[in-house]
Amino acid sequence: MIGFLRQNGYDIGRLTFEHLWLTLSAMLLAAAIGLPLGILLTRRQALAKPVIGVANVLQTIPSLALFGLLLPVPWLGENAARLAILALTGYALLPILRNTYAGIGSVDPALVDVANAIGMTSWQRLVKVELPMAASVILAGLRTATVTCVGVATIAAAIGAGGLGELIFRGVASVDNGLVLAGAIPAALLALIADAGLGLLEKRFAVRRV
Repeated sequence: MIGFLRQNGYDIGRLTFEHLWLTLSAMLLAAAIGLPLGILLTRRQALAKPVIGVANVLQTIPSLALFGLLLPVPWLGENAARLAILALTGYALLPILRNTYAGIGSVDPALVDVANAIGMTSWQRLVKVELPMAASVILAGLRTATVTCVGVATIAAAIGAGGLGELIFRGVASVDNGLVLAGAIPAALLALIADAGLGLLEKRFAVRRV
């Protein structure tokens, strides 16, 4: 094991960084789209069903097929990392969007009535009442999206976007279980660390919610 790490340590570190960069970029983009859109849907209920339906469709497309479908797209398909980030964003979008919509929608109507009665504007009600009450549900969506993103990001290596999947694919091609594990174990650890960290935040906000 020590000899293996000496031989492949640099590659594992470099590809772990690439994996993190792909995942974080996709999560930031998904959050930037999903959170405001989820809030908007609570104000425009008629749009909720079709918009969440589109996000559901994106989630059901097999990851490798989605990467393949995006390859011929002008400007996008020319950059593997850019393509991978967009595809990962699509997979991360549904949990964030759905949990934001459901979390704000589950806020006790009596609290909303009280906020309106004391003269809060729609923005004040959102920031001071709805988002704090829905925070644990929204974080649960971010938690699910992050774990999904870390796992799917391993497929990005199939289109040359890098990440730990490169070691997995290389190991499968050469029938080398050591390389497969060198990619799979760090990816699993990243998912577990992200899940644990966001899980702690979720519990903290759940206590505040009570």
